[in-house]
Formats: sequence, C-alpha cells, structure tokens
Amino acid sequence: MIRVVVVDDEELVRTGFRLILQAAGDIEVVATPTGAQAVREVSLHQPDVVLLDIRMPDVDGLTVLRQLQGLKSPPVVAMLTTFDSDEYIATALRSGAAGFILKDTGPEQLAQMVRTVASGGVVLSPKVTRTVVDGYLGSGAGSEASQQVGSLTERERAVLVLIAEGLSNTDIGSRIHVSVGTVKDHVSAILTKLRVGSRVQAALVAQRAGLLEDGRA
Repeated sequence: MIRVVVVDDEELVRTGFRLILQAAGDIEVVATPTGAQAVREVSLHQPDVVLLDIRMPDVDGLTVLRQLQGLKSPPVVAMLTTFDSDEYIATALRSGAAGFILKDTGPEQLAQMVRTVASGGVVLSPKVTRTVVDGYLGSGAGSEASQQVGSLTERERAVLVLIAEGLSNTDIGSRIHVSVGTVKDHVSAILTKLRVGSRVQAALVAQRAGLLEDGRA
C-alpha cells in the first residue's frame, strides 16, 4: 500500500481526494490535515507521498514544503495547484517538490500520478502551461537547455527522455535493459551535466530543449 497524506485548507478537497485515492485499492490516505497541522501529521504517520496545496491561508504551502524537506526522512511531495497559482510553481520545484498536480485532475489519472511519484518518477500535469516552464527556466532558456542537453551522451539523452516521461529507475532499467545501478549512474551524470538538483528540473530542461515530441514535461 502507498501511504498518502493530503494537505489542503478546504475540507471538501481533502475529503474528495481521500475518497478518490482510497478507491484505487493500493493507496491508503492516512491523514488529511490543514497546512498548520501538516508537519506534525507527516511526522506521526510517515507517509510515502504528501499531496500539498501550494496556496493555503493558514500557512503557505511553500513554507510547509521546506519544513517537510527538513525532516529526518522527508516524504515525496507533489504540489496541488490551480492555474491561478502558476507563479509559485517555480519556487516549489526549486525547493524539492516532485512535481505538481492540478486539482481538476481525473480520478484514474490522480491515482496513477501518486503511484508514479511513490516509485521515484516525475509528475508534471499534462496541462502544464508554457508560463510555468518559462517561469521556471527563465526567458531565453531554450537555447541554454539545448546546450546543456548537448553535453549528454546518446544513452544519457535517452534516459533523460524516460525521466521526463515520469519513469522510475526500475522502469527505465527495464525499458533499456540495464540494471537499476547503471540507471542511477546515468541519472547522476545527467543531473551533474545539466547542472540541476532533481529529476523534475531535468525533465523541464528536456522539455525546453525540445526532446519531448508531444510537449509533455
């Protein structure tokens, strides 16, 4: 079972997400706190994944994210957002978020996204706007991203695309027929060469460089 904590200031959202995820069968929502209760509840329940509202009135979601990252065993955190909070996404990604999920995501897709982040994959909603990507990477980042990607070997570029598709190390290894240890070596080399600190950041570079034909991050 994948243990999940849903953090949101609206009870309706928390209840809805709980019902959707519990129905998946392999996901257990162990707590649904508000922002002010989040760190305490996460410390108590030790979930695999936290779905965290990026905007809350009682405490800022980015503040909660930083507090969760400071825990001894921090969980994987995916931010819950709407289009009107795009300006916060860049900061969330730089602060270690595993991606972001739009609140209007469909039930089946929501459960799959939770599975993806729980397995170490990348989650960026398919509805991601160009504003989000440009805001994260900065203006004129396309050519810079292409230069960064140009430093990768052919195999590393192939792995980068699979990272951007949301695959975990295990899935990537199965896809290209190498061990998980070899995949980890490739991922480490990719992050170093791209000068980024996470798989999500690497995925955005891949998108900006045009490596993803369908435009997904």
